[in-house]
Amino acid sequence: MKILHMISGGDVGGAKTHVHTLLAGLAKTEDVLLVCFMDGPFAKEAEALGIPTRVMTGQVHTVVRQLAELVRAGNYSIVHCHGSRANLVGSLLKKKTGVPTVTTVHSDYRLDYMGRPLAALTYGSINKIALRKMDFWIGVSQTTVRILHERGFDPNRTFVISNGVRFDLGTPAQDRKTFLRSLGIEPEPGMTVFGIAARINPLKDMGTLIRAFAKTVAVCPSVRLIIAGDGEQREQMEALAAQLCPKGTVVFAGWISDTHSFYSAIDVNMLTSLSEGFPYALPEGASRHCATIASRVGGIPALVEHEINGLLFTPRDVNTLAEYMLRLARDPALIKTYADRLYEKARAEYSVDATVARQKEIYESVLRRTARAAAQNRNGILICGAYGKGNSGDDAILNAMVSSLREKDPDIPIYVTSRSPDQTARDVGVGSIFTFHPWKVRSRMRRTALYLSGGGSLIQDATSSRSLWYYLNSIRTAKRLGNRVMMFGCGIGPVRQSMNRRRAARIIQDNVDRITLRDSASRQELERLGVTGIPASVTADMAFLVQPAPAELVMARCAAHGIRPEDRLLILALRPWAGSDPHLHDFAEAAVYAANTYGLKPVLLAMEPVKDRGICRQVADMIAAQGITCPVLETTEDASLVVGLIRRADAVLGMRLHALIFAAAQGTPFAGVAYDPKVSGFVDYIGQGQCCPLDQADAPRLCAMLDAIDWDADCKAAAQRLRALAEENTAVAFALLDR
Repeated sequence: MKILHMISGGDVGGAKTHVHTLLAGLAKTEDVLLVCFMDGPFAKEAEALGIPTRVMTGQVHTVVRQLAELVRAGNYSIVHCHGSRANLVGSLLKKKTGVPTVTTVHSDYRLDYMGRPLAALTYGSINKIALRKMDFWIGVSQTTVRILHERGFDPNRTFVISNGVRFDLGTPAQDRKTFLRSLGIEPEPGMTVFGIAARINPLKDMGTLIRAFAKTVAVCPSVRLIIAGDGEQREQMEALAAQLCPKGTVVFAGWISDTHSFYSAIDVNMLTSLSEGFPYALPEGASRHCATIASRVGGIPALVEHEINGLLFTPRDVNTLAEYMLRLARDPALIKTYADRLYEKARAEYSVDATVARQKEIYESVLRRTARAAAQNRNGILICGAYGKGNSGDDAILNAMVSSLREKDPDIPIYVTSRSPDQTARDVGVGSIFTFHPWKVRSRMRRTALYLSGGGSLIQDATSSRSLWYYLNSIRTAKRLGNRVMMFGCGIGPVRQSMNRRRAARIIQDNVDRITLRDSASRQELERLGVTGIPASVTADMAFLVQPAPAELVMARCAAHGIRPEDRLLILALRPWAGSDPHLHDFAEAAVYAANTYGLKPVLLAMEPVKDRGICRQVADMIAAQGITCPVLETTEDASLVVGLIRRADAVLGMRLHALIFAAAQGTPFAGVAYDPKVSGFVDYIGQGQCCPLDQADAPRLCAMLDAIDWDADCKAAAQRLRALAEENTAVAFALLDR
């Protein structure tokens, strides 16, 4: 590959390190050229690292013309921009060459000129426009990418890369004593040295650091603070340090080129930023065995796990920061523990080799996606379902669908209709369109190749006829606009009104190419509707493919609600429904029975909090009235946490279908209460678990179902079979797409 990188050439800090490190690695195997728009240390250091470098100065239009000639003559495959000036040039160059243009977003671009209103108004505004003109965007952390998604950047054209650092630097040029003395600090036994390497500007919030250090040094006089960096706030921060801290305890060292000696000399690496992408300073410090205290922003928590391998605080929280600094100053053993743990994680996940390999993967994907878009008039998949409504079961289906589709083809564009498109784009990483924006939905249908209706129970009128009409009309519109149409891992029914049954049968029969169903009851209902001749197979709900969250996250959520590691749990997943209110007391009695008979702690799980919160709290209060504490957990986050909670449980008693599906997938014993035929249909299909209709769910019946649970049964084989069936949905979709 031939890649042209562009940057202003005046960059310092993390962006400079990222570009130098990345290109030095890429240059070993790829044909790269770095173009700087000014001469200076950046370009000279790049050349010293063996990076082919060229300096181009002059007016923007002149530089663009020269670069266009260079790109054409050199037959470059990709143009890669870094920073606002490069983004402007890249956006103009794209029109002249047609070469795919990529930019790396190193920080929140809206905050890049914080404290400089004129620069924000000019350079910042130009950069916002230029960024939108790029073909692809690379964020230096998952948080950076999520910010882009929230602001409308297409998730199908974004990537994540981690800043990589070297771990093989050997002995520093200066040992600790020599380096500290060079800054006027006389080493003392028991001294703890805090250090920060960053630009001194409003975004880095050095004022919070200095104020917290002042509180620390007042209690522990042997601490010292080194601020390595420069910037527009340096004089202001020097004045603040002189006012608050004893003379000689804070050193402003300016920019330090020998960062190896700097990090090797300090004990605790500090970062107090208000916003970050993923700062190089943290893995750099980790590579030299520094402990870390940092603000909880951007991608920092991906590396620093609070009170496991470091300490995190809320930005501008001076008191908490001072508390953490004092804690480490008093405990050298804790400094070593955090430093060793952080080193191991950083070495495994943030090495230069890993970053270079990831960048190559991104380039290859960019070239594949560009070639596909040029070769095909239609490209990608549109998914339509009940998404973005705050239901963790439906969101679990969507996550599983997207993960499975991308595992099959990581480059395929995926779009989703959603009630909360910004949230869906951010959380799932797909292009998202508001469900009830017909012109945008139709516009996307004209460009996609495959339309997936599902998963979940969309073809039913138990909720309302309007939702049924919407999904049927969407199927018909997608077909008329040229898509292959598949009903994907769906449930059918109940469709009760005769007019709705006729409409559903007609539209499905005339517009659907392939159907996969999540249970046998859905197939029977489809046949009763009179749909024939369409290839249809019974698979399994995509929710079977959702993986549980890591055990430590589940345990942390449990601990926050007073659930101890040794507690045995009965999860109750209820929902409001016609006829459910008379049975709330029965659910409470069954929970109390489980607590007294089997030692199970009842936990109410609100899977769709807006709807379930009220009913769950009512039942929890009834249980508490009998002397048994019963927390209510609301699950609006990643569905994997819901799966993790159910895996952690000893049994599930639920109305919510996806609580039962998750239980079956994780081998957790369950008993279901069927408010809708889809619940009993699922239980019958998988051939395990207990179930009764809602109108028969009195306390004796619920208790009897709990008694009938086979606590020692091994359900793993059945769960594996159902996961394999769920994966067939994706295989069928791609077979249809290939046609």
